[in-house]
Amino acid sequence: MAIVAMEQIGRVFISLQEIRQIPRMLTEAVPSMPNTVRDSEVPNALRERYVFTGYRPLNQSWRYYLLSLFQRHNETVNAWTHLLAFLVILVKLHQITETVDFVGDPHSWPLLILILSCLNYSAFSAAAHLLGGKSELSHNALFFLDYFGVAQYQYGSGVVHFYYAVDESMHRHVQGIFMPTATILSCLSCLGCCFGKYWIDSKPWVSKVGQVLPSALAYIWDSSPVTKRLLYWSTDDPSMIYYLGQVVFFLSSAFFFIFRLPECCFPGRFDVFGQSHQIFHVLLTCCTLCQIHTYQLEYINRRMVYSQLHKSSDAALFLCLYVVELVVTAFIAVFLLQKIKQALELKNKSK
Repeated sequence: MAIVAMEQIGRVFISLQEIRQIPRMLTEAVPSMPNTVRDSEVPNALRERYVFTGYRPLNQSWRYYLLSLFQRHNETVNAWTHLLAFLVILVKLHQITETVDFVGDPHSWPLLILILSCLNYSAFSAAAHLLGGKSELSHNALFFLDYFGVAQYQYGSGVVHFYYAVDESMHRHVQGIFMPTATILSCLSCLGCCFGKYWIDSKPWVSKVGQVLPSALAYIWDSSPVTKRLLYWSTDDPSMIYYLGQVVFFLSSAFFFIFRLPECCFPGRFDVFGQSHQIFHVLLTCCTLCQIHTYQLEYINRRMVYSQLHKSSDAALFLCLYVVELVVTAFIAVFLLQKIKQALELKNKSK
């Protein structure tokens, strides 16, 4: 009995010794992170207006920027908000696949395009905010990827608005032009954002106009079927509250994207938490989730309407336009990234 007791005590002692080793093992696995720096220590392209501290030092290893997801800096919340959004949308997609046949039913393809575009934009945004601090070139490349994702999201929004929300009278007038126009506007949005990034050092106002104007035009056009639905509000329609929700959340997110509130009123006070861009991410995620739920309902409840307005070949056409939009926006991003790369090489040579 004494021998058994000693063996048990020995095991407990060994377990305690192993537990005491855990902090050291974690320290070795995740080494101490360099301190954040001020805005004066990073290039202009990486600075945010009214944000003075919390920038990560340049030219660290990729591992450092990945692990900075768990560090306190001025991009932590931006990375987490869209990373969590990506996971929530992924769970939502899994739930929808249990009741929707995305393979056999062409009428479900617009909904699939929306969800895939939402997954892409949230993942690309999280990657840009997390990894974009490595260098000026990496920053531009990753944010071009972000703009590529935003253009996809605009197209995905346009296709579900037109496919599931449009009524017969509007469909009759815009049937042949709605989605080609939506495709062009999403490409122009990517071009405007990337071009604005190209000019951000010399002409900041060009950057803001490039980001806002094409996206505003795309939103007005893409959401026109939703606007008409809201004008003819029906209390018997369970989707109406979600239509209203997506509009309110999007316009609120656009407000915080354009106007740097609250940091413009209190510069330096919201360097880590409470920035307008963080609020923008949260509101845009709410808009996205409203959209997905809206068109999940519409897919079920309005099948008699949209199946008469749209042929199965229409869904295939819109899927092809989605591929065209992907190719064109990717070309825009790569082309302008090469321009920025050349400009950075000339700037480095002149130093």
